[in-house]
Amino acid sequence: MRHELVRSICLVAFCVVLTACQSTAGGTRVTDTKSEKRQDAAQIRVELGQRYMQQGKLEIALDNLQKALQYDENYVDAHTVIAVLYERIGNVEEAGKHYKRAVELAPKSGDTNNNYGQFLCARGQYDEAQKYYAQAMRDPFYKTPAVLYANAGVCLVDHGGGTRLDEAETDFRRALEADSHNALALYYMARILYGKDDFFHARAFIQRFEALGHPDPAALLLARNIEVKLGHADAARSYADRLRKDFPDSEQTRSLDAVAPRSQ
Repeated sequence: MRHELVRSICLVAFCVVLTACQSTAGGTRVTDTKSEKRQDAAQIRVELGQRYMQQGKLEIALDNLQKALQYDENYVDAHTVIAVLYERIGNVEEAGKHYKRAVELAPKSGDTNNNYGQFLCARGQYDEAQKYYAQAMRDPFYKTPAVLYANAGVCLVDHGGGTRLDEAETDFRRALEADSHNALALYYMARILYGKDDFFHARAFIQRFEALGHPDPAALLLARNIEVKLGHADAARSYADRLRKDFPDSEQTRSLDAVAPRSQ
């Protein structure tokens, strides 16, 4: 199973609150229309950039996003979306600059901090990533805390060298408190508890994951191994059969056949 960090960026039209300069002279509200028009133009360019990204027209998307920043160089959403695009096309240096700039412009935003944390974790800067995850967790208005906690936990499990599993477990439990159906947290809880020889509770988490309806090779192999440890031979054989049938060319099937005969 390829557990990619789930990004919390919503590539749809963003809602931007524009702050206009005003004067109360004569009781009339006077708006800085020039500034407002540039902000509106930047928002439109970002929306166009998102649509072209969804269509796979990345060059046109990039042109629109660059124009958005020309209109408003401090537009957080423009920095976020262009960072995603740069990351997609493999320009890591530019992606990092824009993720970081988004955080500088919105230092208390859960979204910007989570996004930068994910970027850093993917680049191997694990301790630095946790700083931004922690900052994101301080945002009381963050809309998808389960995604955030799951991301932070995955980074600790996959890149913490096995030394920070207790911290990761705490993150996953918090993710499940926010969303009891978070697939990533359910799978990793099963994996952590299996590693702690708590096979009974590991089984409960992998069954909850399976109930979501999208088992994959890693989950099926983990479920099979849990049943083996619990002494449930029939259940273990059933998972092994499903793994071989549904994912015959997977790494997990090859590893299973290397250690267990076809009857197991």
